[in-house]
Order: sequence, then structure tokens, then C-alpha cells
Amino acid sequence: MQVAIIGAGIAGLSAAYDLARAGIGVAVYEASGVAGGLASGFRDSSWRWPLERFYHHLFETDDDIRRLVSEIGFADQLVFQRPVTAQWWRDRPYGIAGVGEVLRFPGLPPLDRLRFGATAAYLKYVTDDWRALEQVTASAWVRRWSGERVYRTIWRPLLAGKFGPYADEVNMAWLWARLKARSFRLGYFTGGFQAFIDALLARTRALGARIELNAPVHRIAPAAHGGWTVQAQGTSSDVAAVLVTGSPGLLARLSPNLPDAYLGALGALRSLGAVVLTIALHHPLTDGTYWINLPKPEFPFLALVEHTNFVAAEHYGGDTVIYCGDYVPADHEYFQLDHDTLLNRFLSVLPRFNPAFQRSWVRDSWLHREPYAQPVVPVNHSQAIPPLATPLAGLYWASMSQVYPWDRGTNYAVELGRRAAAEMRRSLMA
Repeated sequence: MQVAIIGAGIAGLSAAYDLARAGIGVAVYEASGVAGGLASGFRDSSWRWPLERFYHHLFETDDDIRRLVSEIGFADQLVFQRPVTAQWWRDRPYGIAGVGEVLRFPGLPPLDRLRFGATAAYLKYVTDDWRALEQVTASAWVRRWSGERVYRTIWRPLLAGKFGPYADEVNMAWLWARLKARSFRLGYFTGGFQAFIDALLARTRALGARIELNAPVHRIAPAAHGGWTVQAQGTSSDVAAVLVTGSPGLLARLSPNLPDAYLGALGALRSLGAVVLTIALHHPLTDGTYWINLPKPEFPFLALVEHTNFVAAEHYGGDTVIYCGDYVPADHEYFQLDHDTLLNRFLSVLPRFNPAFQRSWVRDSWLHREPYAQPVVPVNHSQAIPPLATPLAGLYWASMSQVYPWDRGTNYAVELGRRAAAEMRRSLMA
């Protein structure tokens, strides 16, 4: 008995690990030359550690990935600390991560600071009723309970920056999950996330799974004798079941024989892409801040992340490493602009973070783009999410669109992959 998994991201590898442990033959096909998906890394020749293409960290509350990390013997390589995160207001960053910082934040009058803190505490520590919260938009809920000033100063910039044209459609369960599952202390792996991915890859292979890199799958189709035929790189393999990890568009393209109604439901799922420019500087940019949420369109990107204020620059040849990241629709100009044009646009605002900044500070830069990176979650979104099992027997789909109400991330990719593996195992053993 063998199954095929398409995609060696965190979800695909987690599913492969569990299936292989259960004694089920597994073949994983990954189109790129490296495992890890959105968490995968790259490395400059002067760096000791690879760096994630899209900025990553863990929270202390990320139980699913921490459990898997322990299972594969990698827990001692995970370290937590508390870097400085901030909100941009009137030309400078202000920390708003803790109670004291919120109460001192000058962007709100004292009463509004209390309302902001009280509603955030209610969402994080009191309510678990996300199904009620998904019935109202985040903008409407925050306006009602925190007030217009809190909405305009804190939450509106976040929603507009992250979801752009969909900001007013996002439901309140998404904002609840964003607060509920986060911690002030953040985690990172010795050797970067790629080190964890490589350890999981090696452990999964040791259990007997076959993982093929640089192996794009072109089509999957029901086999005449039952099961599925997977076509990849000019070869065909017959398997009992297939798990596709990736975007709704990928599933629709690989298996066009899915029912029209199901394909229509896939097409109705909306998402945003991620565009991240990573820049190596000769000098630090900020005064120690790791993450700054930025208002758009005042800035041409959503977040400035100075990675080396979280992870020591010595691992990157002494470079100061910053990310300039944004979420935009797949048809946004950021997906068409060339590297130098986008670099010049992003560099133009860096003097606002440090007036001494000069173009000569830039040693190198790298541009990474991914058209499927952030699902859009409107009111009552739970009703639109397809189950893991598709209408075709033996075909499963696991994507970040299905981790709702939680926000996408490596922790929920692990949970999703393991849930998919459990469902496939039950079906195969029935």
C-alpha cells in the first residue's frame, strides 16, 4: 500500500512522517529543489546559517510543531526570547506588545488605551467562541467594543496592510485567532527553519518514505483498477491515495476531473500573495527593534523586520539582515516589477527608520514572491472550507485555507498535515 504526497512543505512532510511511522509506503513529490515550502531557506556564500525566504518565527503556544520537534529529537535546537515588536506612529516605532507599553502608547488617549487593552485581553484570555465572532467583520466588532480611535490607530492599518482591498470583509474570528495563539516570546531554530526541515526530512526518509525534490507533478487521475495514477517527470506511478498540499488552483490544475461544483468552490476561495525583499546591510537600521507594523499607503510595504535584532548577525557574516514584506493580490504590480525597481522603491523609505541610511549600506538583496500566501476569510468563512477528503475517493487536499480559524503558519501546517495523515490512514485501513 502506497500513497503519494504532492508538496514537501511542512504539511506534506508532517503527513509523510506520520504515514511512514504507520508502516504505509509514502512517495513525496516536490517541484522545487529544496523542502520546506514557504518556510524554506536560502544562503548567501558568506553566511553560516540559511535564512528563510519569508520571515518566520514560532510562538510559545505553538504546541503542534513543538511536539513534532521533540519527537524527531530537535527540541534542544529551538530557542525562545523576547524581541521588540512595534507599531509605527508619527514617524517612530512604539512597542505595544505588553500591558505597560499599551498604557504608555501616546497614539491613543488614556481611556482608549484601556479599551484597547481590555478588548485585547478579552479576546486572548476570555472568549473561545470564534464561531460567533466569524459572523461579524473585524472592523465592525472593533469599532463597537474598542472605539473608532483604536480602530483607526491600531487595527485598521493592520487589516488594510494585510488584506488590502478585502480589509473590510475579514471576519473577527481571524483577529481573535491572531491574538489568541500568540506569545510575547518568539522561537527560532539553531541553523534556521531549514535546519528543522532538513531534520524532519531525514527522519521521514529513515522511516522509509521516498522524497523526490525537483520532481513536479503534472497530473493525477483515477487509475482504471482503482487508486490513483500520478504523472511526474515523464513517469507514472500507481498509488492507493493522493494528498495534494498547496493552493486551490494547484489542486484544480492537477485534477480537472473533480466535480464542477467542487471546482467552483475551490475557485471561490480568495487569497493574497507575499512579496518579500531581503536586504543585507553593512550597518544596523533600527535601534534594536525586530518587527515594525507599518501603515499603507504611507509605506510601500506592510512590515519591516530586522531579523538580526532577533537572531545574532554573526550567523550571517556580520550582516544586518532586514525583510521588507507585503501581502498583495497575485495580479499586483509587485509580482511584475523587476528586482531593481522594487528595491529602489523600498529603499526610498529606509531613511525614515534611520536618517543616516545611505544606499552604500546595501551589500546585497534577494527578492522572493509567492502568489498563494494568505487566505482571505470573510464572514461565515467556515461554511466555505472544503473538507480534507475531496469528492473523489482517495484524493485529499490540505492547504493553509483549511487551518481556519487559525492564521496560516508552520504550527498549523504541522497540525493540518498530521490530521490529513490520520484521516488517510483510517480510510486505507478500513
